[in-house]
Amino acid sequence: MLRKDVLTTGNIYHIFNRGVNKGEIFFSEKDYDRFMLTAKHYKTKGNKFSYKMPYKANDTEANDTGSLGINVEHRVEILAFSLMPNHFHFLIRQLEDEGITWFMQHLINSYVHYLNLKHKRVGPLFQGRFKNVLIESDEQLLHVSRYIHLNPLVAGLVSNLSNYSWSSYSSYIGSEEDGLSSPEFILKNFKTKNDYEQFLLNQIDYAKSLEQIKHIIMDY
Repeated sequence: MLRKDVLTTGNIYHIFNRGVNKGEIFFSEKDYDRFMLTAKHYKTKGNKFSYKMPYKANDTEANDTGSLGINVEHRVEILAFSLMPNHFHFLIRQLEDEGITWFMQHLINSYVHYLNLKHKRVGPLFQGRFKNVLIESDEQLLHVSRYIHLNPLVAGLVSNLSNYSWSSYSSYIGSEEDGLSSPEFILKNFKTKNDYEQFLLNQIDYAKSLEQIKHIIMDY
């Protein structure tokens, strides 16, 4: 069920939010890249820079955020994610008290500041505070990971999930890691990566009728 209570360390949550009035939150490929890079930074402990990260109107690279550094300690573990034009999904395990709340607040504040400067916009970008659903079983965990990864395909953004750059799908199926997600937590339930891929692709029609499982996924 949808929850707004204190998030418990060690638990896994489906975290999501969408744009105000269902409006877009990403306006270019660089916006997607910036969001991912910022998420990589803030999931790691010890990073100190302000959410008001430098942005210049003539930036040509999305990673103008300073050095990310190397730090093996994390506030959260991102098991899966998908960034969509007007919303995002994370499947996150909290590793320390207030870890998810801290991570999401800093990620959103930083990204909104960047986007407002870049696109000369004002006003809220997201529809209130992020939403969260507690993952209460292995079955639910696998269902939600599948839902998140199939999102771009179900929405008609791509016909092949491997062609979508802003989700953790390629890290699950391919040989290249995105540097943000930890696929092994879910992949340990399958003998091979190909088995997980079949788990997704065998259920495309099922995913297109999401009302069947929406009560364990999200509540908009």
